[in-house]
Amino acid sequence: MENKGKQKSKKGFDFKRLLIDIVYDIIGSIFYGIGIVAFSETGGFAPAGASGLGVIVHHFIDWVPVGTFAMLMNIPIIIGTYSSLGKSFLLRSIKSIAISTLFIDVLVPMIIPVYQTGYLPTMDNPGTVLAARFIAALCSGVFCGVGLSMFYLRDSSTGGTDFIIMAFNKRKPHLSIGNMTLIIDGIAILLGYFAWDINSVILGIILTVVSSIVIDKITLGTGAGKVAMIVTDDGYEVAKKISEKVGRGSTLIKAIGPYSGQEKHVILSACSNSQITRVRRAAKEVDDKSMIIIANTSEVFGEGFKKEEEN
Repeated sequence: MENKGKQKSKKGFDFKRLLIDIVYDIIGSIFYGIGIVAFSETGGFAPAGASGLGVIVHHFIDWVPVGTFAMLMNIPIIIGTYSSLGKSFLLRSIKSIAISTLFIDVLVPMIIPVYQTGYLPTMDNPGTVLAARFIAALCSGVFCGVGLSMFYLRDSSTGGTDFIIMAFNKRKPHLSIGNMTLIIDGIAILLGYFAWDINSVILGIILTVVSSIVIDKITLGTGAGKVAMIVTDDGYEVAKKISEKVGRGSTLIKAIGPYSGQEKHVILSACSNSQITRVRRAAKEVDDKSMIIIANTSEVFGEGFKKEEEN
């Protein structure tokens, strides 16, 4: 009866979690907005995804705000991926999209000075300007990476290609997340050539690489490079929760505590870069006293990961 009461209270509205989510959204939006407004727009290159397309459109039509364009692009994507990603994740992401749009289009341009690269279509000092644009790409990658990490840490997203990639991965788990990301995100970066020049493509790639490294460092993982080992008293419920929340399978091992002599469960769950925090949170929702060990792996083979090559 006591456990049922606890489960019921967890399903209710959690105002504290919403407040924390909003704080993370605000921090993430500030960093992400700085990366886009202060560095990407003035540096003449586009980041990946819907925001990158927004930067390109804004370059040609300056009265179209970057954030608003990206938000409008997300509407059909949200509708198309609703059945795959679920209501709760999409609602959290819609909140994040709205807050980030406000910061990118209104607040950040009002309070943050732009980085002056001196970039013009006709350049008298191309070497100096290219160096300034290179620095802008590095800074944009760092700020965008920190910003996106804040969203990922709260199991949210700014939408766009994230939704498409996650929906594909749900339906086709054997496909490489890295390859899907490369193809879909690469479109906006390549379009930068038509808006600016070939250097814009290179700078967009640099931005994306730096951003990915920052995200990996903050969110504790790379695509198939993490294994969560969870020691708990209720392994079956933890495994079920991970499956429900993350869509990842688990392996349950029965173990004995050498001092207490009591039976424990050890859950092993391999997961991707953006899933490790959700696995950890799912375990804590069931057993807040569980011990969680996150280990690095060089490669993971199997369903949902890399297929083992035949000799």
